[in-house]
Amino acid sequence: MFILSKFSDLIRIEPSKFSKKTEDALEDEINIKYANKVVQDVGLCVCLYDILEVGDGLIRHGDGSAYIKTVFRLVVFRPFVGEILVGWISSCSEDGIKVRMGFFDDIFIPKEYLFEGCIFIPPEQAWIWRTEHDLYIDTNERIRFRIEQEIFTDQSPQGPNNTESADSVAQNGTDAVQQQQLLQNSGPSVSAPYSLIASCQAPGMGLVTWWD
Repeated sequence: MFILSKFSDLIRIEPSKFSKKTEDALEDEINIKYANKVVQDVGLCVCLYDILEVGDGLIRHGDGSAYIKTVFRLVVFRPFVGEILVGWISSCSEDGIKVRMGFFDDIFIPKEYLFEGCIFIPPEQAWIWRTEHDLYIDTNERIRFRIEQEIFTDQSPQGPNNTESADSVAQNGTDAVQQQQLLQNSGPSVSAPYSLIASCQAPGMGLVTWWD
């Protein structure tokens, strides 16, 4: 679920922070810049793990701040495909189930990835797994699921002529585009920079209370 990723960056230290030890100042600035941010094709950065290299500080004319070339490692949230996780159901819709994990909200289980026999009940905004005994899948319940796919969405500003080509869509895969659209339509996140598609079809999956 969590990995260590190595970064190299030029970190800016303001004059008001020169009284701090260099590594303490760098730690604060790295966490401010990266913590709770998504790095494209890397994952959701959580916090600084350690600092590996610290270069000489350079002061730019007219700025007064020190710029230090720093190599460091970050703790990153990026579960692998096939990993089993536990979260809480945020909402249910006819398209599937939105799941959160406290620090990460963009997890979606499409209806195609639910147990066979699951049906959606619109008045209750809940899913039911039809077995010998009806098993409800409702909001705020703990749910165990399997990661099936990760989707990174580039958040860089684009000009009016920078439209995605048909070749790019084909390369990324039609399924990934469709799953991202479902995720966007199922919650307030219009365009999440990093999202996960999950399933709930195997023994042991589903609400944690079913298997206790």
